[in-house]
Amino acid sequence: MDNMDLTCGHFVNPFTDIGFKIIFGQPASKELLITLLNELLAGEHRIENLIFLDKENHSDSMADAGIIYDLYCLTDTGEYIIVEMQNRFHSSFLDRTLFYMCRAIGRQVENLREKRRKERELQTGKPETEEDFLLSEPMQENYGSRYKLSTVYGIFLMNFREPGLEEKFRTDTVIADRESGKVVNPHFRQIFLQFPYFTKELKDCETLYDKLIYTLKNMQHWNRMPDALKEQVFNRLEELAAVANLSLEDRIAYDKALDRYRVSRIVEEDAREAGWKKGLAEGRAEGLAEGQAKEKVAIARNLKSLGLSTAQIAQATGLTEEEVESTVNS
Repeated sequence: MDNMDLTCGHFVNPFTDIGFKIIFGQPASKELLITLLNELLAGEHRIENLIFLDKENHSDSMADAGIIYDLYCLTDTGEYIIVEMQNRFHSSFLDRTLFYMCRAIGRQVENLREKRRKERELQTGKPETEEDFLLSEPMQENYGSRYKLSTVYGIFLMNFREPGLEEKFRTDTVIADRESGKVVNPHFRQIFLQFPYFTKELKDCETLYDKLIYTLKNMQHWNRMPDALKEQVFNRLEELAAVANLSLEDRIAYDKALDRYRVSRIVEEDAREAGWKKGLAEGRAEGLAEGQAKEKVAIARNLKSLGLSTAQIAQATGLTEEEVESTVNS
Protein backbone atom coordinates (compact mmCIF):
# COMPACT_ATOMS: atom_id res chain seq x y z
CA MET A 1 0.00 0.00 0.00
CA ASP A 2 1.23 3.50 -0.80
CA ASN A 3 2.15 5.33 2.37
CA MET A 4 0.06 8.27 1.18
CA ASP A 5 -3.06 6.18 1.71
CA LEU A 6 -2.55 6.44 5.47
CA THR A 7 -1.75 10.14 5.65
CA CYS A 8 -4.28 12.77 6.64
CA GLY A 9 -4.18 15.80 4.35
CA HIS A 10 -5.89 19.15 4.52
CA PHE A 11 -9.00 17.82 2.76
CA VAL A 12 -11.48 15.08 3.59
CA ASN A 13 -11.18 11.75 1.83
CA PRO A 14 -14.15 11.43 -0.59
CA PHE A 15 -13.86 7.62 -0.43
CA THR A 16 -15.14 7.66 3.16
CA ASP A 17 -18.84 7.85 3.94
CA ILE A 18 -18.61 11.16 5.81
CA GLY A 19 -16.20 12.65 3.28
CA PHE A 20 -18.56 11.78 0.43
CA LYS A 21 -21.51 13.29 2.33
CA ILE A 22 -19.59 16.50 3.11
CA ILE A 23 -18.52 17.04 -0.49
CA PHE A 24 -21.75 16.12 -2.27
CA GLY A 25 -24.57 15.34 0.15
CA GLN A 26 -25.37 18.54 2.02
CA PRO A 27 -27.39 21.57 0.87
CA ALA A 28 -24.28 23.74 0.69
CA SER A 29 -22.66 21.32 -1.76
CA LYS A 30 -25.60 21.04 -4.16
CA GLU A 31 -24.01 23.29 -6.81
CA LEU A 32 -20.85 21.19 -6.69
CA LEU A 33 -22.85 18.01 -7.28
CA ILE A 34 -24.72 19.65 -10.16
CA THR A 35 -21.40 20.65 -11.74
CA LEU A 36 -20.06 17.10 -11.52
CA LEU A 37 -23.25 15.62 -12.96
CA ASN A 38 -23.34 18.12 -15.82
CA GLU A 39 -19.74 17.28 -16.70
CA LEU A 40 -20.60 13.57 -16.68
CA LEU A 41 -23.66 14.14 -18.86
CA ALA A 42 -22.16 16.82 -21.11
CA GLY A 43 -23.83 16.86 -24.53
CA GLU A 44 -26.63 14.63 -23.28
CA HIS A 45 -28.44 16.50 -20.53
CA ARG A 46 -28.04 19.61 -18.42
CA ILE A 47 -29.27 19.97 -14.84
CA GLU A 48 -30.17 23.39 -13.48
CA ASN A 49 -31.45 22.35 -10.08
CA LEU A 50 -32.09 19.27 -7.94
CA ILE A 51 -33.31 18.23 -4.51
CA PHE A 52 -32.13 15.41 -2.27
CA LEU A 53 -34.81 12.77 -1.73
CA ASP A 54 -32.78 10.72 0.76
CA LYS A 55 -30.46 12.58 3.10
CA GLU A 56 -29.33 9.47 4.94
CA ASN A 57 -27.55 6.33 3.85
CA HIS A 58 -30.31 3.91 2.82
CA SER A 59 -28.18 0.77 2.57
CA ASP A 60 -30.25 -2.39 2.62
CA SER A 61 -28.52 -4.04 5.57
CA MET A 62 -25.93 -3.52 8.27
CA ALA A 63 -23.51 -5.48 6.08
CA ASP A 64 -23.59 -2.55 3.64
CA ALA A 65 -22.34 -0.08 6.25
CA GLY A 66 -19.00 1.38 5.29
CA ILE A 67 -19.30 0.00 1.76
CA ILE A 68 -22.15 1.94 0.19
CA TYR A 69 -22.62 5.72 0.48
CA ASP A 70 -25.28 7.03 -1.86
CA LEU A 71 -27.43 10.02 -2.75
CA TYR A 72 -30.86 9.94 -4.33
CA CYS A 73 -31.85 13.11 -6.18
CA LEU A 74 -34.63 14.54 -8.34
CA THR A 75 -33.75 17.13 -10.99
CA ASP A 76 -35.81 20.15 -11.99
CA THR A 77 -36.81 18.41 -15.23
CA GLY A 78 -37.96 15.21 -13.53
CA GLU A 79 -34.97 12.84 -13.80
CA TYR A 80 -33.95 10.72 -10.86
CA ILE A 81 -30.26 10.33 -10.14
CA ILE A 82 -28.53 7.83 -7.88
CA VAL A 83 -24.96 8.83 -7.04
CA GLU A 84 -23.02 6.15 -5.21
CA MET A 85 -19.48 5.94 -3.90
CA GLN A 86 -18.41 2.30 -3.70
CA ASN A 87 -15.23 2.03 -1.66
CA ARG A 88 -14.34 -1.64 -2.07
CA PHE A 89 -15.19 -4.67 -4.15
CA HIS A 90 -17.95 -7.04 -3.17
CA SER A 91 -19.48 -9.97 -5.00
CA SER A 92 -22.52 -9.33 -7.23
CA PHE A 93 -21.78 -5.60 -7.34
CA LEU A 94 -23.28 -5.16 -10.81
CA ASP A 95 -26.40 -7.09 -9.78
CA ARG A 96 -26.86 -4.79 -6.78
CA THR A 97 -26.55 -1.65 -8.92
CA LEU A 98 -29.22 -3.10 -11.21
CA PHE A 99 -31.43 -3.71 -8.18
CA TYR A 100 -30.97 -0.11 -7.01
CA MET A 101 -31.92 1.19 -10.45
CA CYS A 102 -35.00 -1.03 -10.68
CA ARG A 103 -36.07 -0.02 -7.19
CA ALA A 104 -35.85 3.66 -8.14
CA ILE A 105 -37.94 2.97 -11.25
CA GLY A 106 -40.49 1.04 -9.22
CA ARG A 107 -40.84 3.90 -6.76
CA GLN A 108 -42.08 6.13 -9.57
CA VAL A 109 -45.15 3.98 -10.12
CA GLU A 110 -45.73 3.14 -6.45
CA ASN A 111 -45.47 6.78 -5.33
CA LEU A 112 -46.92 8.55 -8.36
CA ARG A 113 -48.60 11.36 -6.41
CA GLU A 114 -45.50 12.03 -4.32
CA LYS A 115 -43.40 12.09 -7.49
CA ARG A 116 -45.66 14.72 -9.07
CA ARG A 117 -45.68 16.81 -5.92
CA LYS A 118 -41.87 16.84 -5.78
CA GLU A 119 -41.67 17.75 -9.46
CA ARG A 120 -44.01 20.72 -8.95
CA GLU A 121 -42.09 21.79 -5.88
CA LEU A 122 -38.92 21.97 -7.97
CA GLN A 123 -40.68 23.87 -10.75
CA THR A 124 -42.42 26.41 -8.50
CA GLY A 125 -39.75 26.68 -5.81
CA LYS A 126 -42.23 26.20 -2.97
CA PRO A 127 -43.87 23.16 -1.34
CA GLU A 128 -47.53 22.40 -2.06
CA THR A 129 -50.09 21.56 0.59
CA GLU A 130 -52.22 18.45 0.22
CA GLU A 131 -55.23 20.65 -0.67
CA ASP A 132 -53.32 22.57 -3.35
CA PHE A 133 -52.06 19.36 -4.83
CA LEU A 134 -55.48 17.69 -4.97
CA LEU A 135 -57.04 20.75 -6.63
CA SER A 136 -54.42 20.76 -9.38
CA GLU A 137 -54.28 16.98 -9.84
CA PRO A 138 -56.19 15.56 -12.85
CA MET A 139 -59.17 13.49 -11.75
CA GLN A 140 -58.57 10.62 -14.15
CA GLU A 141 -55.81 9.28 -16.33
CA ASN A 142 -55.54 6.41 -18.75
CA TYR A 143 -53.90 3.17 -17.74
CA GLY A 144 -50.76 3.62 -19.83
CA SER A 145 -49.90 7.06 -18.46
CA ARG A 146 -49.40 5.52 -15.02
CA TYR A 147 -46.32 3.77 -16.40
CA LYS A 148 -44.80 6.79 -18.13
CA LEU A 149 -41.37 6.90 -16.50
CA SER A 150 -38.83 9.58 -15.87
CA THR A 151 -35.21 8.76 -16.66
CA VAL A 152 -33.18 7.20 -13.87
CA TYR A 153 -29.43 7.78 -13.95
CA GLY A 154 -27.09 5.65 -11.87
CA ILE A 155 -23.66 7.20 -11.30
CA PHE A 156 -21.31 4.73 -9.58
CA LEU A 157 -17.93 6.04 -8.41
CA MET A 158 -15.81 2.96 -7.69
CA ASN A 159 -12.57 2.85 -5.72
CA PHE A 160 -11.75 -0.60 -7.12
CA ARG A 161 -11.61 -2.64 -10.33
CA GLU A 162 -14.77 -4.57 -11.19
CA PRO A 163 -14.05 -7.86 -13.05
CA GLY A 164 -17.41 -7.68 -14.81
CA LEU A 165 -16.52 -4.40 -16.55
CA GLU A 166 -13.94 -3.61 -19.18
CA GLU A 167 -10.53 -2.49 -17.97
CA LYS A 168 -11.14 1.23 -18.44
CA PHE A 169 -12.16 4.23 -16.34
CA ARG A 170 -15.65 4.94 -17.67
CA THR A 171 -18.30 2.45 -18.77
CA ASP A 172 -21.71 3.71 -19.99
CA THR A 173 -24.64 1.33 -20.25
CA VAL A 174 -28.10 1.71 -21.79
CA ILE A 175 -30.94 -0.60 -22.81
CA ALA A 176 -30.22 -1.14 -26.49
CA ASP A 177 -30.81 -3.57 -29.32
CA ARG A 178 -27.93 -6.06 -29.34
CA GLU A 179 -27.62 -6.11 -33.13
CA SER A 180 -28.05 -2.45 -34.09
CA GLY A 181 -27.00 -0.74 -30.86
CA LYS A 182 -30.10 1.48 -31.06
CA VAL A 183 -31.39 2.58 -27.65
CA VAL A 184 -34.71 0.87 -26.94
CA ASN A 185 -35.63 2.67 -23.72
CA PRO A 186 -33.95 6.00 -22.90
CA HIS A 187 -35.07 6.01 -19.26
CA PHE A 188 -32.42 3.61 -17.89
CA ARG A 189 -28.83 4.88 -17.80
CA GLN A 190 -25.79 3.70 -15.81
CA ILE A 191 -22.32 5.22 -15.66
CA PHE A 192 -19.55 3.27 -13.92
CA LEU A 193 -16.32 5.11 -13.02
CA GLN A 194 -13.44 2.84 -11.96
CA PHE A 195 -10.97 5.22 -10.31
CA PRO A 196 -7.95 2.86 -10.38
CA TYR A 197 -8.03 3.14 -14.19
CA PHE A 198 -7.88 6.95 -14.13
CA THR A 199 -4.13 7.51 -14.49
CA LYS A 200 -3.90 11.03 -15.90
CA GLU A 201 -1.59 13.55 -14.26
CA LEU A 202 -2.88 17.06 -13.61
CA LYS A 203 -0.85 18.47 -16.51
CA ASP A 204 -2.76 16.11 -18.83
CA CYS A 205 -6.22 17.14 -17.56
CA GLU A 206 -7.49 19.67 -20.09
CA THR A 207 -11.25 19.53 -19.37
CA LEU A 208 -13.15 20.43 -16.21
CA TYR A 209 -14.41 16.83 -16.15
CA ASP A 210 -10.87 15.40 -16.01
CA LYS A 211 -9.83 17.94 -13.40
CA LEU A 212 -12.78 17.04 -11.17
CA ILE A 213 -12.02 13.32 -11.40
CA TYR A 214 -8.31 13.93 -10.78
CA THR A 215 -9.16 16.04 -7.71
CA LEU A 216 -11.54 13.47 -6.23
CA LYS A 217 -8.93 10.74 -6.64
CA ASN A 218 -6.05 12.71 -5.11
CA MET A 219 -7.33 15.51 -2.87
CA GLN A 220 -7.08 13.56 0.41
CA HIS A 221 -3.28 13.73 0.06
CA TRP A 222 -3.05 17.49 -0.54
CA ASN A 223 -2.40 20.36 1.85
CA ARG A 224 -3.75 22.91 -0.64
CA MET A 225 -5.38 23.02 -4.05
CA PRO A 226 -2.84 22.98 -6.91
CA ASP A 227 -2.34 26.29 -8.71
CA ALA A 228 -3.52 24.67 -11.96
CA LEU A 229 -7.06 24.35 -10.55
CA LYS A 230 -8.32 27.88 -11.09
CA GLU A 231 -12.00 27.28 -11.77
CA GLN A 232 -14.53 28.60 -9.26
CA VAL A 233 -15.78 25.09 -8.53
CA PHE A 234 -12.44 24.19 -6.94
CA ASN A 235 -12.57 27.22 -4.66
CA ARG A 236 -15.93 25.96 -3.46
CA LEU A 237 -14.60 22.44 -3.09
CA GLU A 238 -11.60 23.73 -1.13
CA GLU A 239 -13.95 25.50 1.28
CA LEU A 240 -16.33 22.57 1.73
CA ALA A 241 -13.77 19.80 2.01
CA ALA A 242 -11.23 21.40 4.34
CA VAL A 243 -10.92 19.26 7.45
CA ALA A 244 -10.32 22.41 9.51
CA ASN A 245 -13.77 23.73 8.51
CA LEU A 246 -15.69 20.73 9.83
CA SER A 247 -17.95 21.06 12.82
CA LEU A 248 -16.87 19.19 15.93
CA GLU A 249 -19.59 16.58 15.31
CA ASP A 250 -18.54 16.06 11.68
CA ARG A 251 -14.85 15.95 12.63
CA ILE A 252 -15.45 13.16 15.15
CA ALA A 253 -17.56 11.24 12.62
CA TYR A 254 -14.96 11.82 9.90
CA ASP A 255 -12.09 10.57 12.06
CA LYS A 256 -14.03 7.37 12.72
CA ALA A 257 -14.85 6.99 9.03
CA LEU A 258 -11.19 7.52 8.13
CA ASP A 259 -10.17 4.81 10.60
CA ARG A 260 -12.64 2.41 8.96
CA TYR A 261 -11.30 3.29 5.54
CA ARG A 262 -7.71 2.70 6.61
CA VAL A 263 -8.53 -0.63 8.25
CA SER A 264 -10.39 -1.69 5.11
CA ARG A 265 -7.40 -0.82 2.92
CA ILE A 266 -4.98 -2.65 5.23
CA VAL A 267 -7.16 -5.77 5.29
CA GLU A 268 -7.42 -5.77 1.49
CA GLU A 269 -3.68 -5.25 1.11
CA ASP A 270 -2.95 -8.09 3.56
CA ALA A 271 -5.33 -10.36 1.67
CA ARG A 272 -3.65 -9.55 -1.65
CA GLU A 273 -0.20 -10.15 -0.15
CA ALA A 274 -1.30 -13.46 1.38
CA GLY A 275 -2.72 -14.52 -1.97
CA TRP A 276 0.49 -13.51 -3.74
CA LYS A 277 2.63 -15.46 -1.30
CA LYS A 278 0.38 -18.52 -1.64
CA GLY A 279 0.56 -18.31 -5.41
CA LEU A 280 4.33 -17.93 -5.29
CA ALA A 281 4.68 -20.97 -3.01
CA GLU A 282 2.39 -23.03 -5.22
CA GLY A 283 4.31 -21.90 -8.28
CA ARG A 284 7.60 -22.89 -6.73
CA ALA A 285 6.23 -26.31 -5.76
CA GLU A 286 4.83 -26.81 -9.25
CA GLY A 287 8.10 -25.73 -10.82
CA LEU A 288 10.09 -28.05 -8.57
CA ALA A 289 7.88 -31.01 -9.44
CA GLU A 290 8.16 -30.22 -13.14
CA GLY A 291 11.94 -29.99 -12.87
CA GLN A 292 12.16 -33.30 -11.05
CA ALA A 293 10.00 -34.97 -13.69
CA LYS A 294 12.23 -33.67 -16.49
CA GLU A 295 15.30 -34.92 -14.61
CA LYS A 296 13.81 -38.41 -14.31
CA VAL A 297 13.12 -38.50 -18.05
CA ALA A 298 16.69 -37.49 -18.84
CA ILE A 299 18.08 -40.16 -16.51
CA ALA A 300 15.75 -42.80 -18.01
CA ARG A 301 16.96 -42.01 -21.52
CA ASN A 302 20.60 -42.20 -20.43
CA LEU A 303 20.02 -45.57 -18.75
CA LYS A 304 18.23 -46.84 -21.83
CA SER A 305 21.23 -45.88 -23.98
CA LEU A 306 23.43 -47.94 -21.65
CA GLY A 307 21.33 -51.03 -22.38
CA LEU A 308 19.35 -51.32 -19.12
CA SER A 309 15.95 -52.98 -19.27
CA THR A 310 12.69 -51.14 -18.78
CA ALA A 311 12.20 -52.78 -15.36
CA GLN A 312 15.69 -51.73 -14.23
CA ILE A 313 15.16 -48.16 -15.39
CA ALA A 314 11.81 -47.99 -13.60
CA GLN A 315 13.41 -49.21 -10.39
CA ALA A 316 16.27 -46.69 -10.67
CA THR A 317 14.11 -43.62 -11.49
CA GLY A 318 10.86 -44.28 -9.65
CA LEU A 319 8.90 -44.13 -12.91
CA THR A 320 6.43 -46.83 -13.85
CA GLU A 321 7.36 -49.17 -16.69
CA GLU A 322 4.65 -47.57 -18.83
CA GLU A 323 6.14 -44.10 -18.16
CA VAL A 324 9.61 -45.39 -19.03
CA GLU A 325 8.36 -46.82 -22.32
CA SER A 326 6.58 -43.58 -23.26
CA THR A 327 9.44 -41.26 -22.31
CA VAL A 328 12.40 -43.10 -23.80
CA ASN A 329 10.58 -43.76 -27.04
CA SER A 330 9.16 -40.23 -27.46
